[in-house]
Amino acid sequence: MTDQAKSNDESSVDMPFLDHIEELRQRLIRIFASVIIFSIIAYVFSEHLLNILVDPAGVVYFREPTGAFMVRVKVSLFCGIAVSVPVILYHFWRFIVPGLYSHESRSLFPVVTLGTVFFFGGASFCFLLVVPLAMEFLTGFGSENVKAWIDVNEYFSFVFWMCLAFGAVFELPIISYFLGRLGLISHHLLAKGRRYAVLAILILGAVITPPDIISQLMLAVPLYLLYEVSIIVVRLTGRRSTENQSKETDTE
Repeated sequence: MTDQAKSNDESSVDMPFLDHIEELRQRLIRIFASVIIFSIIAYVFSEHLLNILVDPAGVVYFREPTGAFMVRVKVSLFCGIAVSVPVILYHFWRFIVPGLYSHESRSLFPVVTLGTVFFFGGASFCFLLVVPLAMEFLTGFGSENVKAWIDVNEYFSFVFWMCLAFGAVFELPIISYFLGRLGLISHHLLAKGRRYAVLAILILGAVITPPDIISQLMLAVPLYLLYEVSIIVVRLTGRRSTENQSKETDTE
């Protein structure tokens, strides 16, 4: 490690606690500003976005005079949060980078890019495949005299939380990379905990998705595959143990 890298690491470690709090406040303000700006832009297209979101349900209704307006505001806010995902990941990574070595901060662009791809991949997978199947399953319990009359706000809340949950759990490889770089987990630990991970994934699938086996499997299977990917990621990029580092130093 060069003298410059050492000085950078020492200065980041010696940063006072109040400076960390101030930095966190500034980054949260920027994230909030990003969400608001993109939400305002999304509101211009809110009618088109709303038509896309309600497509799996066919027709939805609003029961209050302000119902249609409020759901447009919610759709705009949801889009503002979604589009701000790269900004959120950037500021999160920049906030924790001072706790890492200087050469580890170079992974900023790949982390932000892949984190964004995984989030939108999970949310898109949910909306295009899981939500239509869930709507078909749930509305299928109706009968000739019991028909679905879906409120637009309740429907949107259902779609929002489903897509947000899928987008979040699809970040598993990025979270594993982060924890691996900090040395908090290793690929050996993840491999040994595979049976417990499968159980946790099944429980998570039962909690997040509607109570049908198809929706649960559509979350559980990709999430398990991402868990296996996480093992590979941590194996390739995780922080090496002190013993391995000392052996390599002796060899050199």
